Amino acid sequence: MFLAFGEIMARIAPPHHLRWQQTLPGGVEVTWGGGEANVCASLAMYGNQSRYVTALPRHPISESLVATLRGLGVDTGQILWREQGRLGLYFVEKGANQRGSTVIYDRENSAVSLAAAEEYDFDRALDGVHWLHITGISPAISEQACETNLTLVKRAKQAGVRVSCDLNFRKKLWKWRPGIEPRELARQSMADVLPFIDLVIGNEEDAADVLDIQAEGTNVAHGQLNVAAYEDVARKIVSRFPNVSRVAITLRESISADHNNWGAMLFDVAQNSAFLSPLDASGSYCPYEMRDIIDRVGAGDSFAAGLLHALNSEQYSDAQAAIHFAVAASCLKHSVQGDFNYVTEAEVASLASGNATGRVQR
Repeated sequence: MFLAFGEIMARIAPPHHLRWQQTLPGGVEVTWGGGEANVCASLAMYGNQSRYVTALPRHPISESLVATLRGLGVDTGQILWREQGRLGLYFVEKGANQRGSTVIYDRENSAVSLAAAEEYDFDRALDGVHWLHITGISPAISEQACETNLTLVKRAKQAGVRVSCDLNFRKKLWKWRPGIEPRELARQSMADVLPFIDLVIGNEEDAADVLDIQAEGTNVAHGQLNVAAYEDVARKIVSRFPNVSRVAITLRESISADHNNWGAMLFDVAQNSAFLSPLDASGSYCPYEMRDIIDRVGAGDSFAAGLLHALNSEQYSDAQAAIHFAVAASCLKHSVQGDFNYVTEAEVASLASGNATGRVQR
C-alpha cells in the first residue's frame, strides 16, 4: 500500500489557451489537483493500492473531489474532515509558444494549513503501508502543515515504511515565517525532513533552490542543461544525507511553452551509478522531443508515480527499466489535460519500449 499526504485543491483554468482577461466573466474549467494526490491517482490507475490523507471542509465541492479520487481507486477513508478551514484553490493560465504558463495560489486558511498533527489518525493511515510519498509543497503552505508533514515522516520511519520526497520548490508559497525569504525557509524546513528520506526526487533546479547544490554549466532560465552535471548533484545530496539510497532528477529543456525536451536521471547508491532515460540506439542520452504540449502541470508528479510504481514492481524494478518507465509516464502526461495522468501501464510500457510514433491504435 502506498500512502501520500498533502493538499488537494480545486484547479481553475480558462478553456483552451485563453487568458483570464479573455475568459472572465465567463465559463472556466474546474478540475482537481495537488502534487501528492496526483501521485496517488497515477499509482491507483496502474493497479496499485494507494491511500491519500489530507484535510478538507465537508461540503458538496469537497465531496465531489473525494468521489473523483475514489472513482480512480484511491483509498480516501483516512481523510480528515474539519469544520474550520476552506478548500484551497489554484488558478492556472496555460502558456503557448513564447508565453509561459502562470499559476496563482489561493490557499491561505485552507483546512490542511490549519490542521494540527494530532488531529490526524496517523496510526490508521499507516496501517498496511509500505511506502509514504511526500513533497516540499505542503510544508510550504503553513508552519502547521510543515510540522504535521514532519511528524508523519518520523512516524512512518518508526514503522519501517520507506519514504520518498519530491523537493518541489514553490517560491510563491514559502512565506509563513516573516523576515525569511522563501529559499532560506525551504532550506531550513526541508533539512529537518531529508534525514528520514530514502528516495529524493526533484527537477533540474530543485537541488539548487532547496539544498544550494548547483549543476555546473546549467542555465535553467535559458533552457540549457549540462546533463552530465546532475550525477554530481545526486552524489552531493547523498553525501549530505547518507540515509538517501536513490536520487531522481527530471531534466527539462524549455525551448518554448509548446516545445520541450524531456528526460531524467536516476542515481542508485547501491550500484554507485547513474542511469539516464531515454537513450538512443547507441545507448546515449536522447531526450523526448515534445512539440505539441497539451498541459505540463503535474508532469513531475507523473514522473514520481511512474518511478514508485516501477521500483515496486518485479517487471521494472531494475534501475534502468525504472527510469525508462518513469520518464515515459511523464512524457505522456504532457499530452493529457489537467493534473491527473490518465494513462495506463500498457501505454507507458509501449512508449518506454520505443513506440513513440503516436499512431492510431486499432
